[in-house]
Amino acid sequence: AASDVYKRQVHRYDETAAVGLVRWIESVPDLVYEAHSTDYQPVSALRALVRNHFAILKVGPELTFSLRRAVFALEAIERELYPAEACAHLSEALEQAMQAQPAYWQKYYTGEETEKRLKRRFSLSDRIRYYWSDPGVQRAFEHLWNNLVRVRIPVSLAQQHFPHLLAPDSSLSVSPAELIYREIASVLE
Repeated sequence: AASDVYKRQVHRYDETAAVGLVRWIESVPDLVYEAHSTDYQPVSALRALVRNHFAILKVGPELTFSLRRAVFALEAIERELYPAEACAHLSEALEQAMQAQPAYWQKYYTGEETEKRLKRRFSLSDRIRYYWSDPGVQRAFEHLWNNLVRVRIPVSLAQQHFPHLLAPDSSLSVSPAELIYREIASVLE
């Protein structure tokens, strides 16, 4: 099982710890390293990895984590705009899918039930990414999407949940698609 520490903290790339690897690869022509789990690294660390011949940087959980963050923010917006009985309850659909099919998370998330629930929803390793294609989750997502595209999302409400994307005087479209796109793009930048 993966270390529990991996899910709660990010280990920043340590250039000094890689000196031996860098020296060795420089002695072998036409080879580069592939670095796994480079998610959540600051730009300076990513540049150092490339400079040290880690030319293939594998990512994934950080991008799907940002997708999840955007969708959960949209769900919070939906709760403000619609009565509970009209809401999609996407978080609950994800939790039901994860409980019904625990294979993608069970060996990675340990602890008391409350801790495991929080990890299922918010872990940096983002095991939730394996459940977006579940039919119940898909239906809930479509319901959420349909609710939000039918209304005008007030900029002030969007800013409450996407403050890093929207200035108070923003004229940015606050469509669900634009908000998700900008949330993911903020990670890619």
